[in-house]
Amino acid sequence: MIDLLSYSFIHNAIIGSFFTSVICGIIGTLVVANRIVFLAGGIAHSVYGGVGISVFFGLPILLGSTLFSVICALILSYMLLRSKERIDSIIGSLWAFGMALGIILVELTPGYSKDFMSFLFGSILSIGLHDIYYMSSFSVCLVLFIFLFYKAIIAVMYDSDFAYLRGINTNLFSTILMVLIALGIVLSMQSVGIILIVALLSIPAYISELFCKNLYTMMLLSSVISFISSILGIVLAYFYNLQAGSSIVLVLSIISAIMFLSKYVYSKLIQRV
Repeated sequence: MIDLLSYSFIHNAIIGSFFTSVICGIIGTLVVANRIVFLAGGIAHSVYGGVGISVFFGLPILLGSTLFSVICALILSYMLLRSKERIDSIIGSLWAFGMALGIILVELTPGYSKDFMSFLFGSILSIGLHDIYYMSSFSVCLVLFIFLFYKAIIAVMYDSDFAYLRGINTNLFSTILMVLIALGIVLSMQSVGIILIVALLSIPAYISELFCKNLYTMMLLSSVISFISSILGIVLAYFYNLQAGSSIVLVLSIISAIMFLSKYVYSKLIQRV
C-alpha cells in the first residue's frame, strides 16, 4: 500500500478524485433534488458528440466537449421551459444524436488512433495537472455559486411559482443549472467516463437524501461518499488490474447498498421500539 502512494500518477488520481467528488456531490444533489437524473444522463451522453467534433476539426477535446455540451444543455433548458410534456422524447433524441455524431466523426477522422474507451468509461489514473487545475477552479466557482445563491436555489427547487412571484428569475436559474450540469460532466469525464458519470451524480445524492434534512449536508455527505468510493475504486483497480471507472462505480454501489440497508434496518428497529 505504501508503494502505491509513491507514484505521482496516484497522487494526481487522488487529487482528481477529490475535486470530482466535490463537483458530482454538489451537482448530483441538485440533479436528484430536482428529479432530473434522466436529463443529466442525456447531457452526459451527448458530450461524446463534442469529443467527435474536437477530433474531426483538430480542436482541444476539453474545449469542443464543453461548447457542445453547453449548447445541448441550453437546448434542453429551453425545451424544459417551453415543452415540458415532450422533454423525455427530446432528451432521448439528443442522447442518441450526440453518441452517433461522436462515433461517426471519430471514424471519419483520418489517421486518428487514440483509444476513446477512456472517454466512455474514464481513465482516472491518467489525470494530469492541467485536468486538476480545471477541476479545482470549477469546484471553487461551484461552491461560491451555492454559497451566494443558496436561498434562491432552494426557493426555485421547491416552489418555482412562489419564487417567481418573489422576483426571482426562475428561468435563468434553471438555465444556469443545466449549464453547471454540462460543465461538471465534461470535467468529470476523465474520472469515470461519459457512460458511468450518471452513477456518480445520482447514487451518492440519493443515499445522502435518506440521511440528510437540508441541501448543504446532502451535498457534503454526497461528496464524502463519492470520494471514499473513488479512493477504494482506485485501490481495487490498481491491485487487480481492473478498469478504474468501473471499479469506482462498483464500490459506490456496494457502499450505497450497505447504507440503504442500514437505514432500512434502523427504521424498522425504531418502529418496533
